Amino acid sequence: MDIRTELLSLLDTTLSLGGRGLSLKDDSPLMGALPELDSMGVVSLLTAFEDRLGITVEDDEIDGSIFRTFGTLLEFVQQKAAA
Repeated sequence: MDIRTELLSLLDTTLSLGGRGLSLKDDSPLMGALPELDSMGVVSLLTAFEDRLGITVEDDEIDGSIFRTFGTLLEFVQQKAAA
């Protein structure tokens, strides 16, 4: 599984970005830049991580820095997938 491609698709579908999520780059800002990524969007993403990627994120692992850019989120997901 290509985690980058899967994460782009997951962001796009989960946040209903209508294709905008598929063109995100590592330095693309997320939190504060995507209105769809509010508190409910974060919860939806965390659920999607478990459902589609098979990774579980504990409450104490979550902070705003993870969602700063697509690159920071990708790095977090890659680390979780490798564990």
